[in-house]
Amino acid sequence: MKLRLMLWILGWLLKRALRRKPAFRESLSQARGLDWGIATEDLSIARYYRMSPRGIQTGKGLPVDLDLELRFEDEAAALKVLRKPTQQAFLDGMMAGTVRLVGDSADLTKLQKLLKHL
Repeated sequence: MKLRLMLWILGWLLKRALRRKPAFRESLSQARGLDWGIATEDLSIARYYRMSPRGIQTGKGLPVDLDLELRFEDEAAALKVLRKPTQQAFLDGMMAGTVRLVGDSADLTKLQKLLKHL
């Protein structure tokens, strides 16, 4: 339940940043949009985010056409990493096998640059 709420709030924060923060809008237009998602490995909890300079869409599940997916071993592992989403936390999770990146790591770098503006 906590992870679902956290992912919903993340979508709300992204939409708010697009409306209120010019630096976020500029970074998003330079990135030319990004489609990404977060899920547990068993897909019991999953949410996607489609971000473009025109708007942000979010919803339940993981479509197959995403640029980047962050898969976590379970809800506890996801909460641990997402509470402090530093590059080191993701790296430690990948080394421990609790975080799996599906997609290009360059998209993860884009995402981290965008999330700094929240």
